[in-house]
Amino acid sequence: MPLTILVVDDDLGTRLCLSDYLEVSGYLVVKAENGQQALDVVEKSQPHLIITDIAMPKMDGYELVRRVRARPNFRLFPPVIFLTAHTSTQDRVKGYQLGCDIYLPKPFELVELGAVVRSLLERYVLLTQGSPIPNSLSTNNQSLVTEKLSKSDYSEAVSQSIIINSQISLTAREQEVLSLLLNGLSNVKIGDRLHLSPRTIEKYVSSLFRKTDTNNRAELVRFTMENYLSN
Repeated sequence: MPLTILVVDDDLGTRLCLSDYLEVSGYLVVKAENGQQALDVVEKSQPHLIITDIAMPKMDGYELVRRVRARPNFRLFPPVIFLTAHTSTQDRVKGYQLGCDIYLPKPFELVELGAVVRSLLERYVLLTQGSPIPNSLSTNNQSLVTEKLSKSDYSEAVSQSIIINSQISLTAREQEVLSLLLNGLSNVKIGDRLHLSPRTIEKYVSSLFRKTDTNNRAELVRFTMENYLSN
């Protein structure tokens, strides 16, 4: 039985990107759009690990973790990873005080997140069940993903693989925009990184939609993951 991971983020593209990657790595993934929805999922699914954003509508990540840790059977487990753009020292201290285990800033690298997830789950299983993570999680797909992702920066490798695997010709600038988009950056933040206006970034994103036959960021992320991870 695969270990269950709860992914909580109000951004659809981020949820799809994380869930696709984790599922290929051998985990069962359940998703929620905000902390309020996540509380119901926690009770129903009893996840082995939670990955959550902080800034979300209805209930933010801080309140979610506070309420989870307030429940007697969740005081220590499951482990919690904050995956967020809130990166100040004050934010991190508050997160740790509420009961998170790891604080990862956005934009993030999937290969690093994958390593953190496995490390936390190994400790979780050892402490709660007294045995290591089953070998079934070390699937061929997981080995393949790890091998590919360790060769270079994840987002750059993904954008390059689309050109090779799907015969899609992207310009150098489109590859840069795609790499930053996959890391969860908005058009404004991508523009800041590349010293371009948000309107110019919109044109590049529209070009990516056209070339990949997708209609929005979520579809583009899924298209990218499927074309990259299927090889």
